[in-house]
Amino acid sequence: QVQLVESGGGLVQPGGSLRLSCTASGMRGFTSMYMAWYRQAPTKQRELVARIAPNNFKDYTDSVKGRFTVSRDNTKKEMYLQMNSLETEDTAVYYCNAARGELSFWGQGTQVTVSS
Repeated sequence: QVQLVESGGGLVQPGGSLRLSCTASGMRGFTSMYMAWYRQAPTKQRELVARIAPNNFKDYTDSVKGRFTVSRDNTKKEMYLQMNSLETEDTAVYYCNAARGELSFWGQGTQVTVSS
């Protein structure tokens, strides 16, 4: 069975950095999956943060451009999110998503809290 596990969340001060990881297991064809990071803050809807296509094309939501970098390692079946210059508004649960066609898999989420 397919499983996505996020790690790397935690508490960080404004201006700090964190690196999130998403590890896939039980997944065939990881290299052809569209991978993405979403986040959901309290009382808000889940939003797309960054995504990376099988051909390594990347795009980001406007609020994180220049601060966050998404990457993937297909040999390890992992995806990463390097988050720099973190702001209090980045506080949320961050979720990993893997999708292809009608398939869509989610991780359980990792909490990121940006606070002084």
